[in-house]
Amino acid sequence: MDAMTMNELHVVYGDGTLGLHGNSFDYIFSYEKGGLESLVVNTAEWLYRVPKLTFWRATTDNDRGSHFSTQSAAWFGADMFTTLKNVNIQVDDENIGLPIAPDNNRFSNEIFAKNVAITFSFLTATTPQTTVDVTYLVSQNGNITITVNYTGTTGLPELPALGLSFIMPEVADGFQYTGLSGETYPDRQAGALTGTFDIVGLPLTPYLVPQEMGMHMATHSLTVKNAASQQTHDHSTSINRLTFNQHTQPFAFSALPYTAIELESATHIEELPLPRRSVITIYGAVRGVGGIDSWGTDVEPEYHISGETNHAFDFTIVPFQ
Repeated sequence: MDAMTMNELHVVYGDGTLGLHGNSFDYIFSYEKGGLESLVVNTAEWLYRVPKLTFWRATTDNDRGSHFSTQSAAWFGADMFTTLKNVNIQVDDENIGLPIAPDNNRFSNEIFAKNVAITFSFLTATTPQTTVDVTYLVSQNGNITITVNYTGTTGLPELPALGLSFIMPEVADGFQYTGLSGETYPDRQAGALTGTFDIVGLPLTPYLVPQEMGMHMATHSLTVKNAASQQTHDHSTSINRLTFNQHTQPFAFSALPYTAIELESATHIEELPLPRRSVITIYGAVRGVGGIDSWGTDVEPEYHISGETNHAFDFTIVPFQ
């Protein structure tokens, strides 16, 4: 291997996976599971499972009062059962398609690239159905720019949210973000301050009935922090960090020990299981919470998310910061 290829991505075509290896990072994409299956930085694994499209946020008291959750219940099913329909790979802007066995045998083990893009196309479990494309563009420095494109379709109900969730193997020690202070929503931002904030652990809002919580709007950067000793093979005292940066525009995020479905399923806070994972969700769109003059008041028109129009968002994962 010469000096030039040492700084490029080493591309490995598996039978059902695509491996990308660089200086102190290793990524594996699964064709079958529909996304990034392993994200290893400096020997630390950041993923428990493949990132998942998220269309649902846990029902709030106001959602129940305004009947929004019943009107948009199709997105609950889509959150659970949306299916992968197609995978396409580009290496240095050359279209490779989907090189599964035995096609992948035409590639050697000595393929290097400056960038690789892999697009997963999903079909929603809704009536009517629509498509959502998730593209991972990996650069030779290890940065991963992720773009989500939702295709609006006539007849689909309003969306509670549109995001991509990353489930991590352990409960994070905490996170730091640059954006708005406290818990904010599209129609609950006026009292927030702009700055950089350090949060210990993954705090929950102690609602008697678990519901949507922990949203942070207008975020420029988010860094999740984990003690290296949490990795079973690493007994050092260092802290591992993974950063999510805005790409073309700020994003919203939540950092919780539960998925939206887990919050939705608990009728009282004591029914939530013991925290075991970190659920980091990056959102391109979030419905407002409404309730201006009483529980049940609908959300103002500008804070709705139409299911009939296109939506897109992007962000960059930075493994070394």
